[in-house]
Amino acid sequence: MRWQDWFHLVFSSIRFNPLKSLLTSLGIAIGIAAVTLITSLGEGVRSYVLDNFSQFGSRIIAVIPGKDDTSGMGGMLSSVRFLTLEDAYSLERLPHTEYVVANVQGSGAVKYGARTRNTEILGTTESFVEAWDFPLASGKFIPQSRGQVSPAHAVLGNKVRQELFKAENPLGKFVRIAGQRYRVVGVMQSKGSMLGFDLDDMVYIPADRALTLFNREGLMEIDLVFSAQSSSSKMVERMHETLINRHGQEDFTLITQDEMLASLDSILSLLTFGVAALGSISLLVGGVGIFTIMTTNIKERSAEIGLLRAIGISRKQLLSLFLGEAMLLSILGGLLGMLVAFFMLLMTGIFAPNFPVSLNPAYLLLAIIASAIIGLFSGLRPAWTASNMSPVYALRNE
Repeated sequence: MRWQDWFHLVFSSIRFNPLKSLLTSLGIAIGIAAVTLITSLGEGVRSYVLDNFSQFGSRIIAVIPGKDDTSGMGGMLSSVRFLTLEDAYSLERLPHTEYVVANVQGSGAVKYGARTRNTEILGTTESFVEAWDFPLASGKFIPQSRGQVSPAHAVLGNKVRQELFKAENPLGKFVRIAGQRYRVVGVMQSKGSMLGFDLDDMVYIPADRALTLFNREGLMEIDLVFSAQSSSSKMVERMHETLINRHGQEDFTLITQDEMLASLDSILSLLTFGVAALGSISLLVGGVGIFTIMTTNIKERSAEIGLLRAIGISRKQLLSLFLGEAMLLSILGGLLGMLVAFFMLLMTGIFAPNFPVSLNPAYLLLAIIASAIIGLFSGLRPAWTASNMSPVYALRNE
């Protein structure tokens, strides 16, 4: 049998029963649409998260208290010695260091007059705005008095300023942060949200005052930004040596930005794949539908089977015809599901342009391959039954 005849026979069985073919493919179409939408959402979230983390640059090394050899993440409870502001100042003296930022974070009430707002409070150092590219809208950033207690100055996030001061100029005014009096010396430009965390709903105060305010003995993290003239491995080596000399042992963890992004990327990719695998269960339901319809077709088309066998088509050729029909139905369902998913993604882009969705061609290719494989396995049993049917028996039933 020529391959042209094979394609003609396979397509004719679908062309002459369009409604039945559509209903048969519908299960696969729903499954492919679900998988496409889920993976697109997963890829969109992955890209959104990585972009948010990458906006601060790649020449960043974080120091956190505690040593964890397994995961590389430190735990403060296991720390023998806390990270201090003196540790941060010692890292500033390393070659090729551009900025060092010490951080300690908490939350509390910020009050001005009769207005109060509960918000995040970040204790940090003067390099914060340059290191993370957080420009000021007005005023200046908090000063740091090394060796002395820093002045009680505060910088407000844009949303905090709007909530507490409305149209009034906050510079020079006094606010109470967790009951303590601070002078407002600056206001940050609006930065929006990152990973659901509102960067504008924060108040910034000196790190040494935050340690006292939150009754903490050590910093939560120290971040170092190094210049392009050095490399991540060299800076890690220098930082490691400096902190070992200060602490006497390795009771801290160094994490590079590349490591953080790689770890985050692998976790998000695994989650996307896992969710897609759960969504692909609907493809199995579509496969059951193809198996059911193909089994019914064997009985309805017994005369056709007998005639094909009578004119000389071999069992192997007949088997390939029914397998080809099952795979074609499945692939057509996959393409239909993709069209539906593309339409829904297009509508999402129009009505919710900020919603993170991104198509990954690799997942689309896998979805089509999966639909073809499901069609193959779904049609295997009915095709085998048809190929083993006696032509005399098939024609006599008709």
